[in-house]
Amino acid sequence: MSISKTYQPKEAEDKWYKYWLDNGFFRSVPDEREPYTIVIPPPNVTGVLHMGHMLNNTIQDVLIRRARMQGKNACWVPGTDHASIATEAKVVAMLKERGISKKDLTRPEFLSYAWEWKEKYGGIILEQLKKLGASCDWDRTRFTMDDDLSDAVIETFIHLYNKGLIYRGVRMVNWDPAGKTAVSDEEVIRKEVNQKLYYIQYKVVGGDSHLTIATTRPETIMADAAICINPNDERYTHLHGKSVTIPLIGREIPVILDEYVTMDFGTGCLKVTPAHDLNDYELGQKHNLPVIDILNDDGTLNENAQILIGEDRFIARKKIATLLETAGSLEKVEDYKSQIGFSERTDAAIEPKLSMQWFCKMEEMAKPALDYVLEGDIKLIPDKFINTYRHWMENVKDWCISRQLWWGQQIPAWYLPNGQFVIAKTAGEALPLAIEKTQNPALTTQDLRQDEDVLDTWFSSWLWPISVFDGFKDPNNADINYYYPTNDLVTAPEILFFWVARMIMAGHEFRGQVPFKNVYLTGIVRDKLGRKMSKSLGNSPDPLGLIEKYGADGVRVGMLLSSPAGNDLMFDEKYCEQGAGFANKIWNAFKLIKGWEVDDSLSNPNGIAIEWFGNRFSEALKGIEDDFANYRLSDALMGTYKLVWDDFCAWYLEMIKPVYLQPIDRTTYTQTIKFFEDVLKILHPFMPFLTEELWNDELFGQRAESDKCIVAQMPQSGQMNTQLTSELEVVKQIIADIRNTRNSKQLSPKESLDLMIKANSGIDFNKYQPIICKLGNIGELTLVSDTVEGASSFLVGTDEFYIPLGETIDVAAEIERLTKEIGYQQGFLKSVMGKLGNERFVQNAKPEVVANEQKKKDDAEAKIKSLTENLNRLAN
Repeated sequence: MSISKTYQPKEAEDKWYKYWLDNGFFRSVPDEREPYTIVIPPPNVTGVLHMGHMLNNTIQDVLIRRARMQGKNACWVPGTDHASIATEAKVVAMLKERGISKKDLTRPEFLSYAWEWKEKYGGIILEQLKKLGASCDWDRTRFTMDDDLSDAVIETFIHLYNKGLIYRGVRMVNWDPAGKTAVSDEEVIRKEVNQKLYYIQYKVVGGDSHLTIATTRPETIMADAAICINPNDERYTHLHGKSVTIPLIGREIPVILDEYVTMDFGTGCLKVTPAHDLNDYELGQKHNLPVIDILNDDGTLNENAQILIGEDRFIARKKIATLLETAGSLEKVEDYKSQIGFSERTDAAIEPKLSMQWFCKMEEMAKPALDYVLEGDIKLIPDKFINTYRHWMENVKDWCISRQLWWGQQIPAWYLPNGQFVIAKTAGEALPLAIEKTQNPALTTQDLRQDEDVLDTWFSSWLWPISVFDGFKDPNNADINYYYPTNDLVTAPEILFFWVARMIMAGHEFRGQVPFKNVYLTGIVRDKLGRKMSKSLGNSPDPLGLIEKYGADGVRVGMLLSSPAGNDLMFDEKYCEQGAGFANKIWNAFKLIKGWEVDDSLSNPNGIAIEWFGNRFSEALKGIEDDFANYRLSDALMGTYKLVWDDFCAWYLEMIKPVYLQPIDRTTYTQTIKFFEDVLKILHPFMPFLTEELWNDELFGQRAESDKCIVAQMPQSGQMNTQLTSELEVVKQIIADIRNTRNSKQLSPKESLDLMIKANSGIDFNKYQPIICKLGNIGELTLVSDTVEGASSFLVGTDEFYIPLGETIDVAAEIERLTKEIGYQQGFLKSVMGKLGNERFVQNAKPEVVANEQKKKDDAEAKIKSLTENLNRLAN
């Protein structure tokens, strides 16, 4: 191929993604290989790619590509979630633009519009994932409302109901007045809001006194059922057994006693409104208080309020405050900040509301799901989330599974004329159950009315790892038996309970085993100021714009460079710039090698360099494999980055490259291409497009159609000569110090220098002479046994190096330099000794880490000894 000056990502991305797709490289069918399976956390069908998706799917693609190259049968199942609330809101908005109101449509008419919307917009996010390089098996794409998956949801409901785990009842729920539906806890976003605290006076019955209540919600006083005080609060002993009247409406309510009330908050008196606060509801149940619901489903006041009927709750709040002030019942108003829940989908303030809903009992299912994690059958990565998981599971509450929507799986409950219900998949299956229940053989399906509500979207996605492989439709099919349980789940910590835990419950309930073996929990993508990225803050870059600017590989590297598992990612576009720069570095290395001419008559002068890089590669690969094994993907990338940029490009290629316009020997050339191939292999999971582009260049010879980087066998780490790699680190430091000497003496890099070495460490520097002379531009390298007077000098470890520059040494300056260096080394030694003297560090650190600190101590002591001898020699 023609070589451009810099890497052109767009051309490579379009070409190779199409090639991989067309040639079935992402496809997976069961065979004799070890399976490696990931199911995608299905993004909302309404969604478009955001930075969280970018991080999550980059990690999944790295894992799946690596498994594919390890010879495993890699299967990544994609799909989308029907997202009841969000999708219904989108469809309602679309209809509004067409002048159509949902209330004027029948359910089938509305659903036909919803499916129309889904077909038009529902695949956008999956198409965007392809731009990132996601190597999903797109033939397996599933949707949570596919017929088979919906059937699984309905059958699951029936199974759990018949088992006594699903029931219907009135409970306090999170109510979204804009969506007019119950929502789950994870769909509630807590925000700190500036509010007002209203101090309202309630008249004590049978006297002239009053008590004062502080509340942020004066519009709910009409729903008050009692005033609660702490029995130990001496300020209010005189109120025991008394009653008060509610301002404006004059209804009498009792004063009750309960230690639940905090004496030092507000006035120490609490208005109890059981219909509109969860804690008040529980207090009301305890004290047998009436429940007075004053709000309609849309957040307006109903007839129970007696006043301001039909007004929106927030407008009513202002009007009530004015009425209270006019009546002399408003003592004062203060500014106040507090956390308020908002609907994630509509951004409406959540209203705690008593509502008839369907619930799933969680306690019985939670226990085995907790045991799987505590016993290590499922690993949470990082494991700091185990305690959070345990807390949730040990304090689990029943799950509100019904939603007041039309888009979703309709609850299979059929109501009879007498108000009773039966549970069945269809009206036809429900009829005999209804006849049996009522002993009325005259009943027909026309007498049955299906529940209007649909099931919570999570009630379908908790079945995802089973249902995508048709594990409900055909429990013993080849796919489910081969791919399940899956290997790794990559998701966000905020849905650890709401999705992950429930999938574990479903796996145990329906398959008797875990749904996955490892859960990799990503952090939140934040901006460089630490703020969560959001549309409202305008601090989230367009992911596709980043890909257009830096290339998919550059963005993938940028996302992973700073994303340790479970810790938030402070995203800065500079990381993507760094990723793009890395791609160009690799491209330039390719251009360099591609430009070499080979002369078969030349001998190989680069044996040490070749041996060193082979060892260094094995050493780095072992570290990278260890990082992957422990899900330290950011560290694995950094290890790869350093190996490629520093060891391969900056050192190895510089060691072996021929003089400009001169040929290279065959042995070095062949080995370098082999090294470059191995480099491309370990890079491929992180940078799939660039690596595939280079892999298929003629530089590597003619390849078969099936011999692509995407399925190349991942290299194995070989035997390591640790002495060689350790000694080369010394050589690299020598070259760096030679260059520093040139800079400090303002000598041209082209000017050849002589180097004299007093070797105290036992290293055979003759072995490394070709590398030192080439990279340090040394004309003559000599081993000496004594100090060389009048030469510029430096130390590396215990070895002394002298560069005679034919100048008179400034004794005072050299004494000052040596004194400073001794001081530095003594400070360094003190910090190392601090570590080695710490029993906890020595006992808990890895043996190799302790050994490394010991080596630092020995080196520092040797340097101090040598420096001190030199200083004494000059001083005398």
